[in-house]
Amino acid sequence: MQHIIANMLSDYEHGIVSRRQLIQALTGVASAAAAAHAANSTFQGVGLNHIAIRVTSIPRSRDFYQKHFGLPLLHEAEDNCFLGLGKNFLTLFRNEKPGLDHFCIAIENFKADTVMERLKQQELKPRRPAGSDRVYFPDPDGLEVQLSAIDHHA
Repeated sequence: MQHIIANMLSDYEHGIVSRRQLIQALTGVASAAAAAHAANSTFQGVGLNHIAIRVTSIPRSRDFYQKHFGLPLLHEAEDNCFLGLGKNFLTLFRNEKPGLDHFCIAIENFKADTVMERLKQQELKPRRPAGSDRVYFPDPDGLEVQLSAIDHHA
């Protein structure tokens, strides 16, 4: 890649290509590199679907996020609360130990069985709660990652 870019710059410096042609060529190289990288990835992430946090008090945390960010209530129960966040959402789970519960990345062509198999092939130790299409696995630091369809909602 460096050799290709070096040649392009040399052509520009020697007047063989214009500035516009150099920028177009560099854009093409960058696009090809990004496509090649995506083709080699396990999945194609397309967005952050939601973040779930553990809180000690659902009402207190709900009120905080609604007061300071105007997040509408989507659903609430005794031990959880879902707040709208644009096309995404924030989930609050009651827990004595506050912190990050998990974050969810939306991927293209999500099918739980296929996702489970591909994660197992990558030795990522996925888990899927019985009767659900939710798939979770730990990242290298042990943080919980969930994968979902693009249209997954609370």
